[in-house]
Amino acid sequence: MKRQVLLISVLCLGSVFGQVSYSVPEEMPKGSLVGNIAQDLGLDLRRLKSGKARIYTTDRTQFIELSRERGVLFMKEKIDREALCRQTTPCALHFQITLESPLELFPVTVEVTDINDNAPAFQKEERVFEISESAAIGSKFMLEKAIDPDIGRNGLQRYTLKPSDNFNLQAHARSDGSKKVEMVLQKPLDREKQEHLSLVLTAEDGGEPQMTGTMRIRVTVLDANDNTPVFSKTVYKATITENSAKGTLVTKVTANDADSGANAKVTYVIGNSMETVSELFYINNDGDVLLAGAVDYEKEKMFTLDIEAIDQGGLSGSSKIIIDVIDVNDNNPSINVISASGSIPEDSALKTVIALISVNDPDSDNNGKVTCVLNDIIPFEIKATSNNFYSLVTDSKLDRERASEYNITVSCSDEGVPSLSSSVTLTLQISDVNDNAPVFERSSYEAYIVENNTPGLSIFTVKATDADWNQNARVSYILEDSSVNGVPVSSYVSVSADSGVIHAVRSFDYEQIKDFQFHVKAQDGGSPPLSSNVSVKILIQDQNDNPPQVLYPVQTGGSVVAEMVPRSAEVGYLVTKVVAVDVDSGQNAWLSYKLQKATDRALFEVGLQNGEIRTIRQVTDKDAVKQRLAVIVEDNGQPSRSATVIVNVAVADSFPEVLSEFTDSTHDKEYNDNLTFYLVLALAVVSFLFITCLVVIISVKIYRWRQSRILYHSSLPVIPYYPPRYSDTLGTGTLQHVYNYEVCRTTDSRKSDCKFGRAASQNVLVMDPSSTGTMQRMQGEKSILDEPDSPLEQKPPNNDWRFTQGQRPGPSGATGGPEVAMGTGPWPQPPTEAEQLQALMAAANEVSEATATLGPGTMGLSTRYSPQFTLQHVPDYRQNVYIPGSTATLTSNPQQQQATAQQATQQALPPPQAAAQAEPPKAAQTPASKKKSTKKEKK
Repeated sequence: MKRQVLLISVLCLGSVFGQVSYSVPEEMPKGSLVGNIAQDLGLDLRRLKSGKARIYTTDRTQFIELSRERGVLFMKEKIDREALCRQTTPCALHFQITLESPLELFPVTVEVTDINDNAPAFQKEERVFEISESAAIGSKFMLEKAIDPDIGRNGLQRYTLKPSDNFNLQAHARSDGSKKVEMVLQKPLDREKQEHLSLVLTAEDGGEPQMTGTMRIRVTVLDANDNTPVFSKTVYKATITENSAKGTLVTKVTANDADSGANAKVTYVIGNSMETVSELFYINNDGDVLLAGAVDYEKEKMFTLDIEAIDQGGLSGSSKIIIDVIDVNDNNPSINVISASGSIPEDSALKTVIALISVNDPDSDNNGKVTCVLNDIIPFEIKATSNNFYSLVTDSKLDRERASEYNITVSCSDEGVPSLSSSVTLTLQISDVNDNAPVFERSSYEAYIVENNTPGLSIFTVKATDADWNQNARVSYILEDSSVNGVPVSSYVSVSADSGVIHAVRSFDYEQIKDFQFHVKAQDGGSPPLSSNVSVKILIQDQNDNPPQVLYPVQTGGSVVAEMVPRSAEVGYLVTKVVAVDVDSGQNAWLSYKLQKATDRALFEVGLQNGEIRTIRQVTDKDAVKQRLAVIVEDNGQPSRSATVIVNVAVADSFPEVLSEFTDSTHDKEYNDNLTFYLVLALAVVSFLFITCLVVIISVKIYRWRQSRILYHSSLPVIPYYPPRYSDTLGTGTLQHVYNYEVCRTTDSRKSDCKFGRAASQNVLVMDPSSTGTMQRMQGEKSILDEPDSPLEQKPPNNDWRFTQGQRPGPSGATGGPEVAMGTGPWPQPPTEAEQLQALMAAANEVSEATATLGPGTMGLSTRYSPQFTLQHVPDYRQNVYIPGSTATLTSNPQQQQATAQQATQQALPPPQAAAQAEPPKAAQTPASKKKSTKKEKK
């Protein structure tokens, strides 16, 4: 057995296809080795297995089989070359070896060589000739050809005729490779000698061993017929369309015989012994060649007919008919999918091969030219790679999110008229790649939550979607690390990884934090994962969880604050103003003021919005001095919250009247008797000291105004002038802090219009049961005497009136007290308590009369948060000032001042010899220096 291998490499689809040819003899037993295909193609056995190597052929019968494990081709079925190819040469099997992942195609040709397994054979075992004895030497008689299916040397090689006394053989080669055999008369016949001749025609092939076939020829010698039929043409040519109907006239032949009578009558016969020819054509006595069967161009494209014309004398003439079959477009293109991918990832590169397709159309010329196209507009294209082979490749980028599956319909049509077509549909799945990040439904989120929420409360939900599939589309939510006011945001909120629900970790307080912002990340489950962020803002909504807070008047446990209202106050007189705030916001902080309780509801009213307490009628003498008002402050929340403040109002024109009224408060059930006694005693002492100091200072200033130089060395005792602030004359720890507020003051107590100022003063009467009875005067940063609109212009004190450190008088004649400008002489004889009380009561009466000309005084609670209020009218203390120990009073009459001062000096001052040595005079104190000292004392 001979075997030839031919390896040809061509470049196709970016892969190397190797064409391998093998040669095997026919009739090889089943399982015989054809060739080592793996070795011949240079492939590894593992590649054959991983690529699922298989044989693809368009024939129904598969004669060759592939062993992946051994990488060899072997015979699956025994091959009969004659049955497979007939006379076609060479006879070959064509198939392809296909591999997957990646797709590769290797054409393989197996040529089947002929063996001498068929002997030449004649269709008929016997042939009878009737030959006239007058047949001329050289007359030819056509013999039937022997048929040998083998080809080449194994086919028919020669003929022999025995005996050869009268006839010999002549063989003529034809264009189709066959031989025309004729029996030639070489010796005249003599019927009288031998009427019947018996000959044997032997056909021999050239195979080893040689094989033969025989046919018996019987010759009957007839009487003379000296003319043979002659055809009009030596060769007839005809055409016929395939699939023509039976009985179709192919062509017409004519043969003439010069004889006459019966010897001139010609009969036509087809001399071909091929079975196919005799089944497809026949000829009648008229010389018409007719179609007897179906002609198929794809099986046989041309026929050659040998025809004879035989006369009655047995003479014959021969001719040949060549019939060409015309092709008809009667075959649809045949589409065979060699290999196809079921799915590819969406990020596949361009020109990725999806499938390999083989298309075959057995028709000829344009009828067999096939063009394949894709029916839909899809991201694929079909390309012709080689003869009758196409590849389906990607033409543009794939996106599973737009199309996850394609039904690719490939249509192939030929160019015949009319055109025939076939189609095949391939289903291709697009597998997902994580190429889409999650997308939130909004670019940013805002959510609201009411304060005082329960920890763990669900606030709202963020939602993100991912266009990918399965795991790549599984979104998880992550709270981004950040801080809110220096605190990690995770201590404020948390986010559910699966649902995106945002929960409050803590309870929020609107008064501490009103809003905060953070970021939430949505991350998919791809590898690597993709993510996106969104900004989330949480706004805290206020609840009405804080009651109003009253800033003024300040409420304490034991002190009583009284706002003074003169009895001359008219309708609309501003008594005081309740100041309150609410730390909530919005309508929860809108405050309204209502009068809840009052001693006399017909006398006062409270402004609903501003909290101002005003009189609603004229004050009369019948109105009680002590008025107690309960003001409720409510916010506008739901439900509303409130606070209550007690405002004490003293309806009086003088401090003594107020003092006497509040002294009667000893009968109040809420104070005990001892506490009331101490309060009255403290008020009396404070009033006495205050009025005494005030009268003495005014007297001294009047006297110094009249005789500033004359009395330089006078030993007149001077009561020290206290700066406008709280003074602790009894050492009871009076509050030293003064808070300035920007308050409203009026130029007229009967008008409601206000003027704002900072340096303000107002008279406040304080009755504090917890104290020892100190009366304090609350004043502003600057003395009312220093104001330009004051009724009394205060002049700088005389440098002569100063005390030494050890000579400064205190209460009841004791030394000590605050360091102020004083005279230089000590008290020679301290006044008795009776004298002091007499002077205090006299001064109180004068002050009461003077207060009647002022605006409202104010009695306030002595606390460290006492605000300063503007004094509306300041009394002129230079008028009607009583000097203790003297019956004289200081008046504002200039003519009386000198006499009054002298008289007061003589009565009140001790003898001159008891006066101490005066200190050296100091520089005069200017108003500017007074302001500086006042500020220092305030500090």
